[in-house]
Amino acid sequence: MCGIVGAVAQRDVAEILVEGLRRLEYRGYDSAGVAVVDAQSNLTRIRRLGKVQELADAIDAQEVVGGTGIAHTRWATHGEPSEVNAHPHISADISVVHNGIIENHEELREVLTERGYQFVSQTDTEVIAHLVEWEMRSASSLLEAVQKAAVQLDGAYGTVVFDRKDPSRVVVARSGSPIVIGLGVGENFLASDQLALLNVTRRFIYLEEGDVAEITRREVNIFAADGQAVEREVVESSAEHDAGDKGQYRHFMQKEIYEQPTALINTMESRISGSSVVTESIGVNAAEILEKVEHVQIVACGTSYNAGMTARYWFEAIGGVSCDVEIASEFRYRKFVTRPNSLLITLSQSGETADTLAALRLAKEKGYMAAMTICNVAGSSLVRESDFAFMTRAGVEIGVASTKAFTTQLCAMLMLVTALGKQKKLIDQAKEKEIVDALHALPKQIESALKLEKEIEALAEDFADKHHTLFLGRGEFYPIAMEASLKLKEISYIHAEAYAAGELKHGPLALIDADMPVVVVAPSNDLLEKLKSNVEEVRARGGLLYVFADADAGFEGDETMKIITMPHVSEITAPIYYTVPMQLLSYYVALIKGTDVDQPRNLAKAVTVE
Repeated sequence: MCGIVGAVAQRDVAEILVEGLRRLEYRGYDSAGVAVVDAQSNLTRIRRLGKVQELADAIDAQEVVGGTGIAHTRWATHGEPSEVNAHPHISADISVVHNGIIENHEELREVLTERGYQFVSQTDTEVIAHLVEWEMRSASSLLEAVQKAAVQLDGAYGTVVFDRKDPSRVVVARSGSPIVIGLGVGENFLASDQLALLNVTRRFIYLEEGDVAEITRREVNIFAADGQAVEREVVESSAEHDAGDKGQYRHFMQKEIYEQPTALINTMESRISGSSVVTESIGVNAAEILEKVEHVQIVACGTSYNAGMTARYWFEAIGGVSCDVEIASEFRYRKFVTRPNSLLITLSQSGETADTLAALRLAKEKGYMAAMTICNVAGSSLVRESDFAFMTRAGVEIGVASTKAFTTQLCAMLMLVTALGKQKKLIDQAKEKEIVDALHALPKQIESALKLEKEIEALAEDFADKHHTLFLGRGEFYPIAMEASLKLKEISYIHAEAYAAGELKHGPLALIDADMPVVVVAPSNDLLEKLKSNVEEVRARGGLLYVFADADAGFEGDETMKIITMPHVSEITAPIYYTVPMQLLSYYVALIKGTDVDQPRNLAKAVTVE
């Protein structure tokens, strides 16, 4: 959600700022803007509704000169998408961009209105601009003004401020919403995501919660929430420079679907040795912690929640410990009882999901034995604040609808479950070898699943005029059906629901008719015969079925049931394997519907607000 880019340099920075915004388009936004000031304090602000290209065209149409600037892509939270609500916001000489939500903006707006400030937007961000301008009247510096303003703000924010009269510096503040500083030579940068800055630097400083930093061309001075100067580690990034390039693919989502075999190999690298999972690779003291675990609590949102729901079956069936999975936004506002020797696991692609991060911070106060995150972004808030982190190594994921992040999360959790079962002496060497062999085989098997693309593309035509779809699965394939349902609704805007197939007769059968496609995930396992009975319940009521079935499952198609035959794979890794054709189905339905596949309406990649 929302993207921030900033620079303090000797050269003109408008093009750098716009390129940074392009690299953050995956986060989701509805408008974009830039403010640049030159050495003579001449300020240029340009804002546009719509895509970054609209902003780029406007900048090209006029000369934008200056070495200090801030830029922003906005995802509306307060006020409709419009040019007047777009960032940056200005109050006299103060320019501001902001990610997050200021929860007490209404109270502050009343106070500032009484002081004579006039509000021209509906945003909570404009409050910050006026508040800093007010504090500047008595402060000795912009840094002091921002520090004074920050303590008056309630909520989550990553904000960047500059004063037109002093173009030599910008000040940034971080509370709940990530900010990274990029270090250059004789110039420095900042952004909400390092990806925005990989074309200008590889050296980064991640601000901690409550930090305020003053950035000039040659210095970065950071102050903790108590106002004391602090040092933060400088990190050398190894992220892919060309991750923002679609290459031969039509969309980032398509590219990322095809990257899954490689991503899974990267997830397993150095974590599997021979026929064993290397417990030490999970984290420092992981073996000691896992041996004591009696319960696992998984907290996540969206796609990550579906991954957690899948892993729940593994934790209990393979790892031998009870497991609960909860949506982070519910967990953090519910009174709950912490079970003895509980391990908290947070799941997140970005590591900055606001509700998940808040749940982690709450759990730390509730007596959990340890907090672990499974995450894709090194240096993210979840990684830094957890006791240990298990990185998925999926590579940068641009498409809003997550694909490779989901399958690598499942892979990581299966390795974690194996290590847990081994430490608790519930998995013998033969079982561990079976799991490891299945994992080793998975990348090649997914390559074979991708060869179903043309068949699935043709199948997608049947969904072109449909408004509703039902997905069915049993056991650990119920969460896979949930994920398939989420993907279809995210990118094609078709209403979709997922049900445990055994629940059909408890209500959903009332929906079945020839206009409701029913997609079934049908591996060959102990629940196959039960699933076949559920399929017959649909057929008997005139439903149109699309069954993704194991080659050994024994389904026979007819005019009411189309069979997509899947090669037989290990029952252990089958949930990961069956995810891929579901992704392809959603992708091709979205293409037919003509939607914006990579940036679906109303959605954002990194949800950094409640």
